Amino acid sequence: MFCNQCEQTAKGEGCTKSGVCGKPPDVAALQDLLTYAVKGLAVVATEGRKVGVKDRDADVFACQAIFSTLTNVDFDPDRFVSLLRRCVEVRQSLAAKVKAAGGNADFADGPAAFQPAGTAEEMVKQGEGVGFRADSDIDPDIRSLQEILTYGIRGTAAYADHAQILGQEDDAVYDFIHEGMAATLRKDLGLDDWVGLVLKCGETNLRAMELLDAGNTGTYGHPVPTSVPLGAKKGKAILVSGHDLKDLEELLKQSEGKGINVYTHGEMLPCHGYPELKKYSHFHGHYGTAWQNQAKEFDAFPGAILMTTNCIQKPKGYDDKIFTCGLVGWPGVTHVAGSDFSPVIEKALALPGFAEDTDAGSVMVGFARNAVMGVADKVIEAVKGGAIRHFFLVGGCDGAKPGRDYYTEFVEKVPDDCVVLTLACGKFRFFDKQLGDIGGIPRLLDVGQCNDAYSAVQIAVALSKAFDVGVNELPLSMVLSWYEQKAVSILLTLLHLGIKGIRLGPSLPAFITPNVLDVLVKNFDIKPISTPDEDLKAALAA
Repeated sequence: MFCNQCEQTAKGEGCTKSGVCGKPPDVAALQDLLTYAVKGLAVVATEGRKVGVKDRDADVFACQAIFSTLTNVDFDPDRFVSLLRRCVEVRQSLAAKVKAAGGNADFADGPAAFQPAGTAEEMVKQGEGVGFRADSDIDPDIRSLQEILTYGIRGTAAYADHAQILGQEDDAVYDFIHEGMAATLRKDLGLDDWVGLVLKCGETNLRAMELLDAGNTGTYGHPVPTSVPLGAKKGKAILVSGHDLKDLEELLKQSEGKGINVYTHGEMLPCHGYPELKKYSHFHGHYGTAWQNQAKEFDAFPGAILMTTNCIQKPKGYDDKIFTCGLVGWPGVTHVAGSDFSPVIEKALALPGFAEDTDAGSVMVGFARNAVMGVADKVIEAVKGGAIRHFFLVGGCDGAKPGRDYYTEFVEKVPDDCVVLTLACGKFRFFDKQLGDIGGIPRLLDVGQCNDAYSAVQIAVALSKAFDVGVNELPLSMVLSWYEQKAVSILLTLLHLGIKGIRLGPSLPAFITPNVLDVLVKNFDIKPISTPDEDLKAALAA
């Protein structure tokens, strides 16, 4: 196998025996094969668009299939076998419509003509021959940009899938996902073309995040500042980890009145700020962090655990109290199909739950764009009056590899006259730090999940308009951590917006060649993190 798509990849180069994340070689091969098959679907979809043929089923399936290949989403080989067969069915159905409309749908070879083998073992063999490294003749810099594009599309597809679950879609997003996947097969594009496609991915991802934001806020209301208890309440318990607000809502509805308290974990923490979710009286608080101690946290949790989407580690062992839903799947872990969470509820009732109330303090959430811009006049006055010297956006992904303590130390050392905005699971390195406030404005503002980078962008744009300067001229520094492909798509969005001077860590992506990195440095002033002291000094001196 070869996989270099996440920050923890072995030796900073690529996992070749098994994934550091726990992904086995057979799953890696099946994911490569599914990516190849989706490229074939994308070729047919792109041809269809030339003759006015669009198929929503094909569009939605493409996003789901691409999403399933993200790090830590699905490690179940049987489900990939099903996805591969379904991909060919969808492609053939679409091809018939394209052909009927007079379009080109006849392909003799390549991914648009791909047929999966009869058995899983044979499909693994097929997958071993179609990964990024299968073609040794590709220029390394072009391959690097193809990988950046593919990983960026994976993140965009994830956001698009979340959005469509909440009724928000845009053909422009589907159009580019097909265009970008099909483009990775082309041999006639130069470096400038690939850079353009990568930036277009960032533009498309901004739209996908906007759709998801509209879905979340339109369904559950705009987040409001909310204090979330970190302790436990005596009684039966369910822990929800992942990202999906719809799954959480359904679980809250189905568990209401059953004597079960529901807790969030990881990226679900911001859900407590949404009015339509916080109204449930048994939606109690937050338990645990994200990555650092997750295995211990899951082992210690005395109730049922529901995993909704990615950015969660493969369970340690296969405890029958763990359930997955949606696209998430691992061998040996019970998967809940659809939205019937009765197996999770039954398991929670059978487990002991917490023996007593505990108080572990609290944290504040709910500082999305509406909440922050609701006090924009105070923020602007504080900046103009010198009370707030600088803003730091410190956010991104968490992970298990050493080096992420940088972000804890950085936030701890941010001067008292500066404000820290944070989002995504990277905040769990410092989310419970008591930083105080500046004139009633909290110095630590939790903007939300990783997809809430859209909110952070809107806050920055609003501030730039208020001060009549460009975003790059604001007293704002971005210090980001990355782990998986949604972080790649967000970074591409920031580059599309022309934001410069981003500090990125804990290490730079293994799929970026020195020449491509040089382009990013020259055009966007991207720089690797160094030490908290050095980076703070440089940011405050700018």
